[in-house]
Amino acid sequence: MPIKVIKNDSNDRRQGCPKKGRILGLDFGSKTIGVSVSDEAQSLATPITTIQRKKLTADLKALGEIVQEFDVKAYVLGWPVNMDGSEGARCDATRSFAHEMKQVSDLFGQDPWIGFWDERLSTQAVDGFVDERVDMPKMAKKGAKESGLTDKLAALHILQGFLDSLGR
Repeated sequence: MPIKVIKNDSNDRRQGCPKKGRILGLDFGSKTIGVSVSDEAQSLATPITTIQRKKLTADLKALGEIVQEFDVKAYVLGWPVNMDGSEGARCDATRSFAHEMKQVSDLFGQDPWIGFWDERLSTQAVDGFVDERVDMPKMAKKGAKESGLTDKLAALHILQGFLDSLGR
């Protein structure tokens, strides 16, 4: 099954995604991977962790452990297109990571469904949420970013956007 770039304005957003079972949402970055997971009904996303990037094999192994723990059936990665909609180096890195996931069937399943969801402004939305709604001093907010809080919240934002688009 090919990796799908899911268009936010598409009529068929699911495009082959399993209709039941947990979906893992990933905010893939150069230093961290924010991780969220849906419920089995695919209606609600929950942030679960942030993985500090090391080497590709270690990153994939850490994700594979989460996949096993939550019995994940599909994956949605944030698609980091530029503001004008063009694809840059970050899209290339995300696409390469998804292809690596497909190669490790013992961790991610045989021919797993992987979709890319437009993540433009997801980090800014999360940063705005933390800045406006979380009652903590500025130093603590900086610590929230360093602790990975904003990365897993960005993964939640990406996955919840996809889930909401399914119209449940």
